[in-house]
Amino acid sequence: MVGGSEDGQVYLWDASDGTLFQQLAGHHGGVTSVAWHSDGTRLASGGGGREGGELFVWDAYSGQRVHALAGHPGVVSALTWAPSGELLVSGGSDGRLRWWEVQSGECVQEREAHQGTVQALKVSPDGRFLASCGEDGGIMLWDLQRGASLRTLRRDRPYERLNITGIQGLTEAQKATLRALGAIELSPPTNTS
Repeated sequence: MVGGSEDGQVYLWDASDGTLFQQLAGHHGGVTSVAWHSDGTRLASGGGGREGGELFVWDAYSGQRVHALAGHPGVVSALTWAPSGELLVSGGSDGRLRWWEVQSGECVQEREAHQGTVQALKVSPDGRFLASCGEDGGIMLWDLQRGASLRTLRRDRPYERLNITGIQGLTEAQKATLRALGAIELSPPTNTS
C-alpha cells in the first residue's frame, strides 16, 4: 500500500502485516495523490511545492526518484497511469488535466476540465476512457488517447431546468446565480417579418 502525507513523504507499507518498508522523501509540500503503475514497480506522487505542483515517478523497490515532471502549476490533486504505462495523467487545483510522457518529462496534452480542483481520475477497465471528477460536482468522460471530452455527467443542481425567462424583480447578479444553479433563461423569439 502507498500513501502520501502533509510532511512531503510517500510511505509504502506491506499490506499483509502493516509494516512500513519504505519512506520516500523529496516533496517540498504535502503529497495529495499517489498512483501505482500497473506493473507494480513504479509509482507516481503529486502535490504542491514551493513554486507550483510537484509530480514525481519513483522506483518502488529502490526508493529512487526516477523522473521529476516539471511545469505543473498549482497543486497536483489527482493521478492515474494510462494502460501503456508510458503516459501519466494528472489533475490539478486549477481544474485542468495534463497528459505527461514520462520518459521525456513533457506535458503532451492539456485540457480544461472542471471549475475548481480535480478530485479524482480513473481509467476504464478496457483502457479506452478516462473519468475525472471535480469540485464542481461534475464527472467528465474522456477519450484517454486523444484527450477529447466525450460527455459530462452531473447530478441536478438546486434549480435545474427552472425557467426564469421573463422573470421580474431580480437583479442580473441574482439571475446569474440562478443560472449557475441550473435555471434556464430562454431567448425571446425574434420577429422576422
